[in-house]
Amino acid sequence: MRDLALSYAGRYATTQAKLKHYLKRKLRTRGWAGEDEPAVDALIARLAELRYIDDEAFAQARTRDLLRRGYGARRVAQALHHAGVDREEVDIPPPSEAETRAAALSFARKRRLGPFASEPPDQRTREKQLAALVRAGHDFDAARALVDAANVEEAETWASGAEI
Repeated sequence: MRDLALSYAGRYATTQAKLKHYLKRKLRTRGWAGEDEPAVDALIARLAELRYIDDEAFAQARTRDLLRRGYGARRVAQALHHAGVDREEVDIPPPSEAETRAAALSFARKRRLGPFASEPPDQRTREKQLAALVRAGHDFDAARALVDAANVEEAETWASGAEI
């Protein structure tokens, strides 16, 4: 079991919760379900003590990655929750306003939304663009500011924090 845990932790960026889920699944598939639960917890605690598994470092890296890819604060929080990171236990601040605005701008540019589109959107396309930004984890006000920006300069000005 130790070799499985080390192999998994060495191959994937993981959290304690994800590793525990993986080890329990491996025990179940091998017919040992329920037998070695205390050993799994002790093994995970030891790997965390040795810093082979670091929930805080995972959360910081995952947050930076998702923001760089253009996802918003809500989507970042969802991903961390899904990975088993307890925000109260791990001391990482939520993304700043400047980071979330830059992420929204990046997402709009990548997906060609708002002023980055080849042609001005009609009402139906505008609603779809708003929905895409909201699904990406951005708040509705940010989505509306980007989609309704008259041109690229206005969107970049908004993202830099200056008022439009």
